[in-house]
Amino acid sequence: MEGFFLDIVKGQLGKVRDDRDNYLWHSFWFLIRKSDRVAVGSADFKDVPGQNSEVEIGYGLGKEFEGRGYMTEAVKSMCAWALEQPGVHQVIAETDSIGEASHGVLRRCGFTVDRRGETWWWRLSGV
Repeated sequence: MEGFFLDIVKGQLGKVRDDRDNYLWHSFWFLIRKSDRVAVGSADFKDVPGQNSEVEIGYGLGKEFEGRGYMTEAVKSMCAWALEQPGVHQVIAETDSIGEASHGVLRRCGFTVDRRGETWWWRLSGV
């Protein structure tokens, strides 16, 4: 593990250490393929839910694992869990404007585009 990815993991580890009561929101979740126990990607919440009752999700998948539904399954599961938590009414996500694979994941999970610009912001509202 190196570079940008290592920096992200270290940042999350610091948040877990500093805010133990909210460790689930700060944890970095690895996506492990069941058949051979290979790590195919990861996902996390960027912070605890804010005062506006929303939480941001982030995720990444190895290129060789794209197009198999792994990330859609993970994002759906994480969003369902988040929206069951007290005080959480929305999940948001930020993508590159040209991130077609990520756009597809979010659309399949029920997100809609909230703002478009250099990056796109997406929103999923709870029931």
